[in-house]
Amino acid sequence: MTDEKPLKSSFELAMERLAKKDADAGIAATPVTDAQKAAIAEARNFYEAKIAELEVLHQSKTQSTLDPGERETLDQQYRREREHLTTERDNKVARLRRA
Repeated sequence: MTDEKPLKSSFELAMERLAKKDADAGIAATPVTDAQKAAIAEARNFYEAKIAELEVLHQSKTQSTLDPGERETLDQQYRREREHLTTERDNKVARLRRA
């Protein structure tokens, strides 16, 4: 009888508004190709492995030291290196998406 459409979630409504706003601004959405998806997955796996390796080394170093000051230094170094790898990964994924 009537063409009742199912209600949309607030997320779906927000995504539609954003898509309309992008279309009005002239921003075209380009889908990610299969090659790009594979390259992105490979980059993410690589950086996940690097971060896991970094974590194992960090745990090994902290278990072998008893000095709280040295432990704090190791923790700060670990956080810096992890942040660096995360930023590097995110930048690489963004470049792959644009390619």
